[in-house]
Amino acid sequence: MSDADDIALPAPRSNRPVTIAHRAEYALALALGGFFRIVGVDAASWIAGNFTRLIGPMIGPIQHRGRVNLKIAFPEMAEDDANAVLRDVWENLGRTTAEFAHLEKFAPDAAAPRVEIVGLEKLGAILSGERPAIFVSGHFANWEVMSIALHALGVDYGIIYRAANNPLIDGLIIKERARVMSRRQIPKGKRGGRDMIEALKAGASLAMLVDQKLTSGGVPSPLFGKPAMTAPAAARLALKYGAPVIPCVVERLSGAWFRVTAHDAIAFAPSGDINADTQKLTDLINLELEKMIRANPGQWLWLHRRWGKEEYRGR
Repeated sequence: MSDADDIALPAPRSNRPVTIAHRAEYALALALGGFFRIVGVDAASWIAGNFTRLIGPMIGPIQHRGRVNLKIAFPEMAEDDANAVLRDVWENLGRTTAEFAHLEKFAPDAAAPRVEIVGLEKLGAILSGERPAIFVSGHFANWEVMSIALHALGVDYGIIYRAANNPLIDGLIIKERARVMSRRQIPKGKRGGRDMIEALKAGASLAMLVDQKLTSGGVPSPLFGKPAMTAPAAARLALKYGAPVIPCVVERLSGAWFRVTAHDAIAFAPSGDINADTQKLTDLINLELEKMIRANPGQWLWLHRRWGKEEYRGR
């Protein structure tokens, strides 16, 4: 199995009907995408980032959730500092949205590269095709850049993604990613489980974001000292197929310029107890994510509910 043009793209989300609201949202996405392409990547990123930096904090429920998340992770953080972090988060989210219209600009081998890669020497065996790996990351900076970089480097891999709620938007995202990333796009959940296994069996690596809450099928794993329901798929697949787990992080340097850092593979010696090993390796993955978040909290997406209900009660 190779990342060739004949690999079929996944079908868009089909478990919900297309509504008038979906069509309106799709039309708006096309219009904004067209505008962002016309003005260019730097202007698009600046306009959208400054817009969301201003408007985002006014969206009360989501802003409150971000504050609560920061209080859980950094109980000592002053309110002014937390608000500053969240302004950076909103700006980054706007920039990332606008930059989706310019994904081809973020290939490390582009004519005018906007992405530098650190730790390339750690990927020798993966780049040569000797063994697959599982690349894990989170919603840092423009999180699309990691997969674009892997594709440009020639890594044979599959992207694990969460399908968009809007089926029309989902189809658009799949097609846009296929231009600059792997065509082997694997949706999260039951319909993608078999594809992940087939990819690894064929020697292809996997790239996944593992920082969001997974209620169904998740395992409690510490994140900032609090149990967070975490997808165990990365650990289970790594253990079953002997694939190293390589943490990666994307950092926004300034504007629409980035650094992708590949860290050392997580050191882990399996005990033979698959359940205990899965839990331990999942814990180590979360520990790596926590280190990356602490290093640059303004570039992680604090706006989703990451911990259990008990952590949010009364806050």
